[in-house]
Amino acid sequence: MEPNIFDKVQDVDLKKTMENAYIDYAMSVIVSRAIPDVRDGLKPVQRRVLYALQSLGVTPDKKTKKCATIVGETMGKYHPHGDSSIYGSLVYMGQPWSMRHVLIDKQGNFGSEDGDSPAAMRYTEAKMSRLAGEMLAGINKNTVDFMPNFSNEYEEPVVLPSRFPNLLVNGATGIAVGMSTNIPPHNLREVIKGVDCIIDNKIAGRKTEIEELLPIIQGPDFPTGATILGKRGIEEAYRTGRGKIKMRAICEIEPMHNGKNRILVKELPYLVYRSRVIEKIAELVKDKRIDGITYIHDAAGKNSKAKIAIECRKDVNPHVILNQLYKHTQLQETFGVIMLCIVRGEPKILNLLEILEEFLAHQIQVVTRRTQYDLQKCEDRAHILEGLLKALDHIDEIVAIIRAAKNVEEAKQNLITRFAFTEVQAQAIVDMRLRAPHRFGKRTSGKRVPGFTGKDCLL
Repeated sequence: MEPNIFDKVQDVDLKKTMENAYIDYAMSVIVSRAIPDVRDGLKPVQRRVLYALQSLGVTPDKKTKKCATIVGETMGKYHPHGDSSIYGSLVYMGQPWSMRHVLIDKQGNFGSEDGDSPAAMRYTEAKMSRLAGEMLAGINKNTVDFMPNFSNEYEEPVVLPSRFPNLLVNGATGIAVGMSTNIPPHNLREVIKGVDCIIDNKIAGRKTEIEELLPIIQGPDFPTGATILGKRGIEEAYRTGRGKIKMRAICEIEPMHNGKNRILVKELPYLVYRSRVIEKIAELVKDKRIDGITYIHDAAGKNSKAKIAIECRKDVNPHVILNQLYKHTQLQETFGVIMLCIVRGEPKILNLLEILEEFLAHQIQVVTRRTQYDLQKCEDRAHILEGLLKALDHIDEIVAIIRAAKNVEEAKQNLITRFAFTEVQAQAIVDMRLRAPHRFGKRTSGKRVPGFTGKDCLL
């Protein structure tokens, strides 16, 4: 009798099931996609791209490699969510107008500061930048934990060693489910000085206060320049993890030969596109919301000191026009700071001091694990050398034991039985090229021991 299919149907609460499924989805997006880790300041896709570069050997001292190859390596081994997100992250990490210190050395068209799209991945090349090399320094020395990839075929790092505070230096933006992060980039020297201050206070046995860091890290350092208006928003963001920072373009008013004045926009606020500003100004002039502008054009070029040139009528005050532009266009913009990051698997909003303390705790762990790894390697080598020194005192008998053995395994066991060598020491002895005169201070016959192959020794 065939089983009834209705016996496998389970009655569930639809509301509860959808709530649980949505929470699982939201946490997956938050932790595994959109929000960076506080320790290395990277989202999973960025971390996987850099590790794929390490796997391919595309280090700062090597030649660039096709981005299509890098994307394929990342997608095939570590990030199965599509090539567009991988290439987008690769391009972003190579744009000097997006990141304060790029992690990718680019070759080819990676887009422009004006929002132009990059060339297809088959036309561009890339490799790690020198600073990205510091992100991965010591990763092969058991400095961080690894986890299986999506297919359990390979292993990928849970976090990178990150020898500098990348989360603050390069900032981060991301939109998850129900939350978002927006961390501005900072000056590398200032951030390192802030870390030094915390270390010095720990050595002195006292806790660092946020007031000590504010004079050191004075504010964000946006790669596109511009000016920050006031310090209130900066201090609020550093103290609470949330705040609003007003940015204003750097403009100059220059007299022209025909008696007119023109406004030269030299630096734009962070993530503001030149073309959109020009379009907005043209729209304001067309709608007659701003009166007195006669001509506007894109002045960007190799030898140009300005990005936008705005010509005014003779009878208007250019300072009034400039103030109107600040009010109605992105020449003055607000950066909403939300310092949200993943801390031990959970999303949290941290202030400036807490971010640096989390980074420092990560570095303590990295240095400790690296030192333990190096120490273990040295102890293993010392153990082998102890065995070789012991073998040197009984060289004739050892040679006789090896010569009499039928194969390598028998020679090892006989050495272990006779001289109490460990397995590792015995293996090192039988692996030695005993035919080399400098090894034991006398010539050998050159006769091959029966049963020995490959790296076997000659006696």
